[in-house]
Amino acid sequence: MNELLKKLVEAYGPSGFEDQVRSMIHKEIESFADEISVDAMGNLIAVKHGDGSGQKIMVAAHMDEIGIMVSHITKEGFLRFTNLGGVFPPTLLGNRVQFAGGTLGIVYADGKDYAKDALPLEKFYIDVGASGKEDCPVQVGDAASFTRELVVQGDYWISKSMDDRIGCFVTIEALRKLESTPHEIYFVFSVQEEVGTRGAEAAANGIMPDISIAVDITTTGDLPESRPMAVALGEGPAIKVKDRGMIAHTGLVRAMRDCAQANGIPYQLEVLERGSTDARSMQIAGPGSAAGCLSIPCRYAHSQSEVVNAADVKNGIELLTKLLSAAIDLQ
Repeated sequence: MNELLKKLVEAYGPSGFEDQVRSMIHKEIESFADEISVDAMGNLIAVKHGDGSGQKIMVAAHMDEIGIMVSHITKEGFLRFTNLGGVFPPTLLGNRVQFAGGTLGIVYADGKDYAKDALPLEKFYIDVGASGKEDCPVQVGDAASFTRELVVQGDYWISKSMDDRIGCFVTIEALRKLESTPHEIYFVFSVQEEVGTRGAEAAANGIMPDISIAVDITTTGDLPESRPMAVALGEGPAIKVKDRGMIAHTGLVRAMRDCAQANGIPYQLEVLERGSTDARSMQIAGPGSAAGCLSIPCRYAHSQSEVVNAADVKNGIELLTKLLSAAIDLQ
């Protein structure tokens, strides 16, 4: 389990550049899916056929991670950049990024400004060891992801891009464990979620699901002086009720809760005041669908050291597998 997770979280895949992650996941799932395709956006879509008595369900976990894109190269060879997704300046100083070709860069801030408490993104630069613009190994438009290895410390799994490679991990494992289902299930590993849930929107407009479930992370309220939130690490996967982008379908929330209770799976209820997921786009695509989200609690989201709990992940896999194995009553 840790070997697959390690490959996923350490892979390069900022928004719009998910090719390496897509190839990796394709190899992992090809023997478990009845059909696999890649759409024009780059979404990887794996279909599991049911017995025809259920609904059409779309399960989406996004492959992309936050990152940066080079916007300008100075004459001295330093890189100015823009963000791909929610990159927070306080997490940047001294961190490292890696470009698709393997070039590493160190992120720092202008000498006269680096000691200030709050800096805008334009005050940061990347040093890739170039002596000038001419010998710079990257160019304008190149993207980079942050680089940080997976650390397993007891039940804590720590890495960059848990958002949302942990969702991809849960979805892959559910597909592997799903022996039979009444539903026609489309497992979508989506692109460009961090820049506006774009991939899931395109996929949902093509699939037109009856039920849509995002598998993503959510923040927690169990940290010192954190914003109050009824989600904590280690207390079970969270069933989303509401976030900034959507209100989950009440019938689907009830079905997920009933499934968890019937199978003795611990769970939490999530009301997220900031942020949203692919469920937002799936809910309103085409004629709309009954949408919800299975969330893995995660500390330090959108940093280079995101933390999840092993038990939450395993229970998330169990809940998603059980949910998809039986009829889903939305009434």
